[in-house]
Parts: sequence; C-alpha cells; structure tokens
Amino acid sequence: MNAQGLLAGKVVVVSGVGPALGRSIAVQSAAAGAKVVLAARTPERLESVATEIRDRGGIALAVPTDLTDVDSISSLAETALAEFGGVDCLVNNAFVQPAQVPLLDADVASIQSGIDINLLAALNVTREFAPALIESHGSVVMVTSMVLRNQLPGFGAYRIMKSGLLAMARSLSIDLGPKGVRVNSVAPGYIWADSVKNMFEKKAAAAGVDSKVIYDEIAAGADLRRLPEPDDIANAVVFLLSDSARAITGQCLDVNCGHTHH
Repeated sequence: MNAQGLLAGKVVVVSGVGPALGRSIAVQSAAAGAKVVLAARTPERLESVATEIRDRGGIALAVPTDLTDVDSISSLAETALAEFGGVDCLVNNAFVQPAQVPLLDADVASIQSGIDINLLAALNVTREFAPALIESHGSVVMVTSMVLRNQLPGFGAYRIMKSGLLAMARSLSIDLGPKGVRVNSVAPGYIWADSVKNMFEKKAAAAGVDSKVIYDEIAAGADLRRLPEPDDIANAVVFLLSDSARAITGQCLDVNCGHTHH
C-alpha cells in the first residue's frame, strides 16, 4: 500500500516498539507523514528505530517508558505533548506472550503479569492521552491477535488477554465516540518475523525437515498461502489511524492472509 501522506501533519504515539511489528508501525507511520513518538522499556531499541526514521527523512521522538507504571506513562504523555503540542493517534502494541500451556495449568502470577502489560497498560496509556485525543478528534488502534478466532491449544491465557483488549477497544469506542475519537483494533495472524521464524526453525529441527516445510504447512491453511509480514499489519494500522477511515470505529480488522474468517 502506498500510504504516503495518509498521516501528514499528525502526531502518532506507538507503545511497545520492538524489532518487528512495533518497528514497522512506527516506520510506516512516519512514511505516511506522521511525527512519531516511540515508547518502550529499552532505550537502545527505541533509538535504533528513531534513527532509522530520521535517516529516512522523518521525525521521531524516543521516550523510554515502563508501560506497567502509571507515573512513567504520565511522563510519556507530558514529553510527547511538550515536544509536539498535541497528539492525534495512539497505537497500543505492547504485549507479552505467556507460556503455551493448557489454561488450567497456567501459572496465575504469569497470567496477572501478562494482563498488566497486554491489557491494563493499554487502558492506562489511552486514559493518559484521552484529553489530547479528544482535542484533536483523534484515533486509537489496539493490536490484538488471531487467537481471538482460532482454536490453537495452549493459548488460553493469551486468548483471555487479547479478548479483553478487543472488549476494551469496543467499550472505549462507545465512550470516546461522542467526543470525536475513533477506537479500532487489528488482529494479526502469524507474523513472518524473528519470533515466528525461530519457532518454525525449532519445529523443523524437531521434525528433521527444512523450515520451509513448516512454513508451507502453516501457510496452506491461509487463503493466500502465505503469512503476513510486519508491514502488512502496519499498513492496516496506518489506514485505521488515518482520515480515510473516518467513519470506522468499534471494529476489528483481521490481517492474517485468510487464516481465519470473521
């Protein structure tokens, strides 16, 4: 997708900037014309993405943030608003994936820790930026997961967290819609990046086959016979943030190459 100009003049905050999807969302937002605020715990990772954006001619501000700490989130908002004077868009992408075990065997402390970052962090960040988003008639996108739709075993705890995030997005759409703020979600499928590649390599090693065999087996379950790449999801996020989606709110866009239908 040629997203050039879709976010021109807008300020986009991306929480959970990692080496794969978070990076792509930040880079693609900048390519679409936005000034981008990058938030995550690791300063080196943030600066790497910020440098990449600047090298491409974009504007980026890296703000190391503990997304489980409300004071740190408040500092993020203060820094972003002091730098740019307002915020138009927010992407809640921060997540951790719990151990893949049956739900009844899942460690309760691990579930609580996952809820803190996968669910409550998104609520706290959105709450902190809500006044600025209301002022700009802005847009929020929550990044959920195809575990909302599929029946893969071992993802019970993660499914609960991402289902909660989807419900949160719908509820915030109801609350913020009358104030001019749109809230949507994207649900990625397997994202063809390092973590999935490593998982496929481990499965391939255990089966004594090439990792392409595992890829082809998984991709065979998708209508497009391939897996989405980070930019595929990022492009969907950019669209939902943009004014081109100005009549879309309370919705979840699945980006999984047809792995599940909704």
